[in-house]
Amino acid sequence: MTQLSWTNNLLILSGSKSTEEIHFYLHLSIKENYSKRELNRQITSAYYERYLLSEGNAFPTTNKTIDEDDYPDTRILDFYSLEFLDLPNEYSEKDLKASIIRNLKNFILEIGKDFTFIGDEYRVQVGNHDYFIDLLFFNR
Repeated sequence: MTQLSWTNNLLILSGSKSTEEIHFYLHLSIKENYSKRELNRQITSAYYERYLLSEGNAFPTTNKTIDEDDYPDTRILDFYSLEFLDLPNEYSEKDLKASIIRNLKNFILEIGKDFTFIGDEYRVQVGNHDYFIDLLFFNR
């Protein structure tokens, strides 16, 4: 496709296993205007497979979603690749939260470019009670 750089086209063609996967990454790259590094990260972290698995079916066809206006970044995935958090095999929720905050840029890129970090331990008052949201994100 002419909207992508030669390098991104090569990454997609060499890193995809099926025609559907090629179309998926082509549309995603054009929509998100991915750099070589961002596209390579999505391909190597198997974003396509995780996207399909979050539908609830192992390998549904993507034909119906390719033409949707919000394709493909408006779905909350069931599976995320969080290897960049460098957590041990067993960890607490507190460790997960601290690691996310240390690696916030990578975490936001994993959940989607349209998310903005608002804060951690964000105070919300309901009536006379104070509640604290661990991590608060806003989706544009």
